[in-house]
Amino acid sequence: MKAALVQMNPTVGALEANAGRIIAKAREAFDAGARLIVFPELALSGYPPEDLVLKDHFCTDCARQIARLEEALPPEATVVVGAPLAHRGAKFNTAVVIRGSKTLCAYRKMLLPNYGVFDEQRLFEPGTEPCVFNFEGRRVAIHVCEDSWNHDGAATVLLANGDLDFAINLSASPYHRGKLDERVDVLARTAHALDVPLLYCNMVGGQDELVFDGASMCIAPDGTLLARAAQFREDILYYDLARGGAQRIDAPLPDLAEVYEALKLGLADYVAKIGFQRVVVALSGGIDSALVLAIAVDALGRDRVAAVTMPSQFSSSGTYNDACAMAAQLGIEFHAMPIKGLYDAFEGELAKVWGKGKAPGLAEENLQARIRGNLIMALSNEYGWLVLTTGNKSEMAMGYCTLYGDMAGGFALIKDVPKILVFDLCRWRNEQGAKAIIPQGVIDRPPSAELRADQKDTDSLPPYDVLDPILCDYVENNLGIDGLVAKGYDEAMVRRVVHAVELSEYKRRQAPPGVKITPRAFGRDRRMPIVNRYRN
Repeated sequence: MKAALVQMNPTVGALEANAGRIIAKAREAFDAGARLIVFPELALSGYPPEDLVLKDHFCTDCARQIARLEEALPPEATVVVGAPLAHRGAKFNTAVVIRGSKTLCAYRKMLLPNYGVFDEQRLFEPGTEPCVFNFEGRRVAIHVCEDSWNHDGAATVLLANGDLDFAINLSASPYHRGKLDERVDVLARTAHALDVPLLYCNMVGGQDELVFDGASMCIAPDGTLLARAAQFREDILYYDLARGGAQRIDAPLPDLAEVYEALKLGLADYVAKIGFQRVVVALSGGIDSALVLAIAVDALGRDRVAAVTMPSQFSSSGTYNDACAMAAQLGIEFHAMPIKGLYDAFEGELAKVWGKGKAPGLAEENLQARIRGNLIMALSNEYGWLVLTTGNKSEMAMGYCTLYGDMAGGFALIKDVPKILVFDLCRWRNEQGAKAIIPQGVIDRPPSAELRADQKDTDSLPPYDVLDPILCDYVENNLGIDGLVAKGYDEAMVRRVVHAVELSEYKRRQAPPGVKITPRAFGRDRRMPIVNRYRN
């Protein structure tokens, strides 16, 4: 009567490899005594498969791998696996129940999410029938992810008074701050509605901009947490169906540790699943690049991380020395490539067009960023390094970044991390070891792009402790100008921020992917027109 919730880390599209890992994990769980073995939503294909589902041959290949599982899984076990499958000319987000070397039954997800990062209604047809199967004399119902997020929706209502003993949920629920508590509340309501324990198996791993945090769990009908697996790593959570009661409960990570682990996992999986061996960071001596470098070394190891500092005539000795000190502290490959000579050469050529004696302005500032972008992309081309850009969410929101300059790269690791959170994460990381790895000067120094003399971020932006709350309420909480002013923000400041955010959509549309951390990230969550005159 032991169940196993196998939170695995599949790779989207790697059907044969994913099936092989399902077989191996199922055998491991079976050898440990489990006879009901549950895998996450779409574990066979990886999640989200996006428009791969629209390819008929993709779903056909998934069906072939299901046939392989039927032959290779322990025949004495009941194994529940998620896969995108076609049925009578339509495609469904399916949970397949395999026992005795054959498919016992299949459940087709009924509630298809179509908000935030989810886009399932354009890919799948909704199922219409519940699925209940017998296991060791017990009646077990199946939900797939969203089915359990609406405790009075059809997927739950159709099971009410169904003489059930347990329910299982196969899930691919991506992470954002606060999501774990939200999940527990939602699942508790559904367990109460069904009046049975709910066994929830969540995916883990990074996929493009999404991170799945695992934390599979079992919840009693009264909302009591009975068991919970680890966060941000593969794990098998065993639960004794006959004994019940509280079993193994892994403690959740504190907030900043949780965010840091999400960023690490998102980066590590992006690099591994695409196939890069090394990454490179433009280390300016500022706080954003310091955080990106720290995460990269923690996620990949110092031998797989390089950094380059590219000082200009406006770079201070403080930022240059801090960049050198951090690289030395971490023991990474490090290069210094001053850009003044290149800048002067560009200036000389451009003077032939715009004339001598022109007062320096934004073009000259962006020119420095673009020279740096060219240099780091040249290193990427030559050595096959993935360039990690260093812009944070506050800068990306306001357009305080340079196209083809500091935005040039392959993965924007902290693009969804607000500036205040950047500071908090750097302080937290320095507290985790015997010796700080981020120089204190980086944390204490007022932020500056150092593209002109004595420049500060506050020359162009509101102070971050003013800016970030407005951005949170506008971007994540979707308040308009009137709502923001009613909340107490200065109207002139609100209008300035809203205008900058909407004007900068064209830049964000050209930014590399990066890890989703907040409840509403630019891109997958927030899809705005580039040409847009609406300002509320």
